[in-house]
Amino acid sequence: MRRRERVGTALVAVLAAVLVALPALLGAPAGGAQAAPARPTADPLAPTPTAPPPGGPPQGSGPGGVTVGGEELDTRGTVVAEGTPPLPEGVVAPGWLVADADGTVLAARDPHGRYAPASTLKTLTLLTLLPLLDPEHVVEGTVEDEAVEGSRVGLVAGGRYPVRLLFEALVMQSGNDAALALARAAGGVDVTLRAMNETARALGAYDTVAGSPSGLDVAGQSSSPYDLVLVFRRLLADPRAAALLVTPTAQMPPVEGRSEGYQIQNENPLLSRYPGNLGGKTGFTDAARHTFVTAAERDGRRLLVSVMGTENVPLRAADQAALLLDWGFAVPAGTPGVGVLVDSAADVPPPSRTAPRTTGPPPAVAAAGASAAPAGPPPSALLPAVLALTAVAVAALAVTGRRRARRWVPRSGRAAAEPARPAPRGSPGPPPGGSRSRPR
Repeated sequence: MRRRERVGTALVAVLAAVLVALPALLGAPAGGAQAAPARPTADPLAPTPTAPPPGGPPQGSGPGGVTVGGEELDTRGTVVAEGTPPLPEGVVAPGWLVADADGTVLAARDPHGRYAPASTLKTLTLLTLLPLLDPEHVVEGTVEDEAVEGSRVGLVAGGRYPVRLLFEALVMQSGNDAALALARAAGGVDVTLRAMNETARALGAYDTVAGSPSGLDVAGQSSSPYDLVLVFRRLLADPRAAALLVTPTAQMPPVEGRSEGYQIQNENPLLSRYPGNLGGKTGFTDAARHTFVTAAERDGRRLLVSVMGTENVPLRAADQAALLLDWGFAVPAGTPGVGVLVDSAADVPPPSRTAPRTTGPPPAVAAAGASAAPAGPPPSALLPAVLALTAVAVAALAVTGRRRARRWVPRSGRAAAEPARPAPRGSPGPPPGGSRSRPR
């Protein structure tokens, strides 16, 4: 190889090494400055989770790692508005949130924890499909409806069910068979899931990933205390949905030779016993445990509460929600909160230049892992150094090349060794941190 070619090869190697190392030095991902963590997805082919994750759920975030609703909601613990009464005893759920319907978040615990939602996900199914389907369209029951796992309202093959009745069965009796029939009316499960995930994204509910229209456990499926309240608040703003949430009873039609018809009742535990209750949705699976989202009105003021990942003892999810509603109504209206409920994705701020926050387990779990890496110089200080290093390397190689071009070496003693190439540096960093369950 000629001397000029050797010099050019070395120069290219140095520049390549600098370009490879530059993202790591600047704190950016190797894929480029605009790269951001991909939105989580559900994986129906992965083993179905049968219990909550042992280290707690991952923490969700908006695009680029921003905290939807305000930085005070970037916590795995409890955050409470100043000057408010003590939180009620008995609220033991690992994730919950209390908010005014005007958008003021009054208190929360692990608000963006990505918990399995169980049948509270049906609130997103309702929000997505209610504007799309004709309420008088008739859907015929199938053998798949009859065989669906978990809670069922009792659809039978050959039965004919109007969409409006299927929505009632979805909300009142948490029918997984009704969810499947509605998804079929909307074009199929895959079409419905794409629409549900797009609805969540447009709403700003970035912690929510729909993997089933019913809430049956699917690997990667999630929602959060914050997102459940976002969805429920939007439902209350729709008169049709608001009416469905408080409908006490409905009548399933007879199917000749299969069913004589029967009445179904609203299973919201607070509908009849909490004054001013505006509706609610329960949920349970092995992976989600007990979940609940509800709202109530008192003296013209509306509050919303979500509870996730809890057990029935010492208090049921609905009873914990009732305590939080009482607490919220005791907080004076207009009290400055700890965050806000966004109206849509347009309200979520763009990511800043700072590194995105982690999305790993709660602090108690993270503390058991490796200690944090020592802090280095800020990216803004490294950039001039990297550019200067590049310039020096280029100049040195150019001078060396000119000197070597003047040097005479006998052909017999000519050295063919090429300049050593610096090893490129990568961008180190850790990766982002069964049978189906029966939801109700």
